[in-house]
Amino acid sequence: MRVLFVDAGNYCRSPVAEIVARALATRAGATGWTFSSAGLKDKHAGDSADPRSIAACAARGYDLTAFRCREITAADFAAHDLVLAMDRDNAAQLEARRPPGSAVPIRLFLDDREVPDPYYGGDDGFEAMMAQVEEGVRALLGGGGRGG
Repeated sequence: MRVLFVDAGNYCRSPVAEIVARALATRAGATGWTFSSAGLKDKHAGDSADPRSIAACAARGYDLTAFRCREITAADFAAHDLVLAMDRDNAAQLEARRPPGSAVPIRLFLDDREVPDPYYGGDDGFEAMMAQVEEGVRALLGGGGRGG
């Protein structure tokens, strides 16, 4: 199962989801999974993740320091089996950018709930995001790819 996590800039939420998913899959001995992430904008392309995301990950034992942001490409729709959006706006933008003929499922990461963007808030928003991402990844791994 090739999973792509997507948010607005690949700067806060989606990089965290990618790194947490990799770590939890490894810890669980789950095989056959690959995880990546991308943003809908190129604003942060090539940059590290948000320093607050890096710190929130480190506080929970995840290493986000080597991560670099990137923008989604048309090829991503063919290269993945499941695309998980962090919020409804991200999902709508993904549908609008879906290449003709692409049938990859695009879903909300947490099924019917959004992962709020912590970018404009304080540290508590990043802590809440971490808890939601861990919850979503555990559900994803336990549910065989249903999507959070």
